[in-house]
Amino acid sequence: MSRYVATELATDIVVNVGDVKFYLHKFPLLSKSARLQKLVVITNEENNDEINIHDIPGGPAAFEICAKFCYGMTVTLNAYNVVAARCAAEYLEMYETVDKGNLIYKIEVFLNSSIFRSWKDSIIVLQTTKALLPWSEELKVVSHCLDSIASKASIESSKVEWSYTYNRKKLPSENGNDLHWNGVRKQQMVPKDWWVEDLCELQIDLYKRIITTIKTKGRMSADVIGESLKAYAMRRLPGFGKGVVQVGDAVKSRYLVDTMTWLLPSEKSSVPSNFLLKLLQASNILECGDMGRRELMRRIGQQLEEASVTDLLIQAPAGETTVYDIDIVRDLVEEFVMQEQNAQTVCPIGSEFQEIRSPGFVSDVSKTKVAKLIDGYLAEVARDPNLPLSKFVDLAETASGFPRPSHDGLYRAIDTYLKEHPGISKTERKKICRLMDCKKLSVDACMHAVQNERLPLRVVVQVLFFEQVRASTASGGSSTPDLPGSIRALLPAGSHGSSQSATTNTEEDWDAVPTAEELKALKGELVTLRLRARGDGSDSNANDCTKTNAEKFAANKVKGLLMSKKIFSKLWSSKDRSSENSSSETSGSPVSTNAEETKSTPSRSRKHSLS
Repeated sequence: MSRYVATELATDIVVNVGDVKFYLHKFPLLSKSARLQKLVVITNEENNDEINIHDIPGGPAAFEICAKFCYGMTVTLNAYNVVAARCAAEYLEMYETVDKGNLIYKIEVFLNSSIFRSWKDSIIVLQTTKALLPWSEELKVVSHCLDSIASKASIESSKVEWSYTYNRKKLPSENGNDLHWNGVRKQQMVPKDWWVEDLCELQIDLYKRIITTIKTKGRMSADVIGESLKAYAMRRLPGFGKGVVQVGDAVKSRYLVDTMTWLLPSEKSSVPSNFLLKLLQASNILECGDMGRRELMRRIGQQLEEASVTDLLIQAPAGETTVYDIDIVRDLVEEFVMQEQNAQTVCPIGSEFQEIRSPGFVSDVSKTKVAKLIDGYLAEVARDPNLPLSKFVDLAETASGFPRPSHDGLYRAIDTYLKEHPGISKTERKKICRLMDCKKLSVDACMHAVQNERLPLRVVVQVLFFEQVRASTASGGSSTPDLPGSIRALLPAGSHGSSQSATTNTEEDWDAVPTAEELKALKGELVTLRLRARGDGSDSNANDCTKTNAEKFAANKVKGLLMSKKIFSKLWSSKDRSSENSSSETSGSPVSTNAEETKSTPSRSRKHSLS
């Protein structure tokens, strides 16, 4: 390809740039370019009229701009070609010492007076610098762009007067619906994260440098930086929002995830937990480095109470038999537990105030939220028929030390597991039921448990007993009623003020599943206790009742029990149908499938483990 200057004078030099030949004149070129002066001297010594400059930055297009300037022609510069022209002018040594008002000077004026004052032009120019390295870096064009963009992003949003891209939820005025108040136009409000989407156009290496520069200026809040990281990952990682990263260029995607992790603000909760968990899942899928994975685990552990059950449902790695990755959730809970220990070792001795304010301090409220979260998570993963009991129990025990006002969520998880795994052994049934404290079940959960044929007989008896204690306490009676031996033998040691029955509990008590008749008999005995307690409170001469009166009393009691059983069954069946309609495969548990809707009642005693 050849290019000519429209003139009547014959050309006297040919400049080869790439595959393009420029037929030019020596005088206008040599008057502006020191480099061409040197090259012409060399060609004259060799009796040659051609100059080869194939390594000029910007190629033929950039050289043409410089050549036109030498001829005094009008040159159009914009954000897309100005960096190439600047680098080419530097290559050709078009300095002020060669000619006053030379091209380098005029480009610098244009950059400072126009480009770097424009938000979007600065971003465009920064994008073009990548193809012109190392020239653009050495000429400080990159650093000037970074400083311009970071300074504008860090300015108060009320001072933003330039256009920007913002496709998320906009204000009415930004949608073209101008708001007026008493005929006066209201001032448009600019969101704090107005700059986030425009930076998503940058490649990861430039984006990393921009965010680093913004952080260095120290005027941007951590949560806005976190929002920027989230928006960038959503744009640049296909499938990231759905938790399934599409592995295209694995090396590029891996670098992106590692960079996102490195850029995370240090402040706790500056980035949502669901974003961190998606990053962790992407890190696992892309097989990123252990260092980045450990950092994500640490960050998630610091704010685990903010996560939801859905966030924790991370797909198991390829080759695993389970649907979800239970081990990674257990590790996250362990990170959560380790916070206080780490905080106590990091804080200097004697700085009690700093230790209390440390990010490692974990409140009981946070622990309660995590316990509720894990209960809901266990209820979801319990539906997996391939989930080993050992993983279920390990995860539950990891959170066993957290305060739980109610064990309804844990009961629902256990019931779901028993329903989906009917073939578990006697020992396993005993092990999983020990996770639950019957004293901390709500009334609704107790009503469900006493009719649950999947629970061992001994658990049902304990539920009935503690419900009786609760009812007796509420009515002002004794909290430890005098129990018949048949019930006392099935209760855990220490539950009724006597340790004599602790040795009478047999393994068969755990393994037995109550029949309908046994449930009726057990409830009958407890109703007898309730009625007897009421009789003792209302009639001081109850101990003088004759055997005949006692028999009549028992008969009336059984009759009332049968009536209440019918009402009870009818009530529960309707509740069970309602639960099944609202959630599939919930095993009829009284607790909603949504962990956030779990009912809870205040704890009335210390935690009790079944033995």
